[in-house]
Amino acid sequence: MSYIFSSPLLIIIVLVILSSIKQINQYERGVKFTLGKYTKTIEPGWRLVWPIFQSMRKVDIRVKAVDVPDQESITKDNISVKINAVIYYKVSDAAKAVIEVENFNYAISQLAQTTMRNATGEVSLDELLANRDQISQRIQKIVDEASDPWGIKVINVELKDITLPEDMKRTIGKQAEAERERRAVIIKAEGEVVAAENMAKAAHILSSSTGALHLRTLQSINDISSDQSNTVVFALPLEILRAFETYNQTKKQ
Repeated sequence: MSYIFSSPLLIIIVLVILSSIKQINQYERGVKFTLGKYTKTIEPGWRLVWPIFQSMRKVDIRVKAVDVPDQESITKDNISVKINAVIYYKVSDAAKAVIEVENFNYAISQLAQTTMRNATGEVSLDELLANRDQISQRIQKIVDEASDPWGIKVINVELKDITLPEDMKRTIGKQAEAERERRAVIIKAEGEVVAAENMAKAAHILSSSTGALHLRTLQSINDISSDQSNTVVFALPLEILRAFETYNQTKKQ
């Protein structure tokens, strides 16, 4: 009996079985090949993969973030800009990610770079700066559709930074300053229009009410008299001067 347990054949069998046990973690999937042909996708746990005849490649299915480096792009209005972004994706089909593409991480990065340059060339600089989220969604949709045969699901694309040439920065600064001045002039003009309308309404009310103008004059005199340094100039209505003129002419006759 002891001879059986110590036989070299039994030891070899035990070693082969132990070496065939592969552990697949919860965040992984195993792509199994038998004699070079795809067999199945293995779920997490301990699995047997017989050496020589079978092989297995583990694929991480967690969300990955790929930093897309600066890309020199030209907008629709022929302005050179540098754009970098980050793309978030995950493997949705482990078998396709292994069989259909050699290095899906590198392929996604290259695809994102190309798509970013193309998307930038389709919009003007103003649209690129104002509609960053919409452009990000457009890039995400294109990359997601292109990488779907690879078993990749693109979750999100974020444009991190848009770098402009120095002369363009100065031009945009001047444009923003001119826009602020234009708005200030418009607001001031609108205020003067409102003030003129209110003054016209007040004048109409004073002229249409008997004695209102005289009361307003007395109120103004009262306000001025509170400061002794002021010189008061009385404004008499033309009707009073004409009355004096008529009186003098009648007296001469």
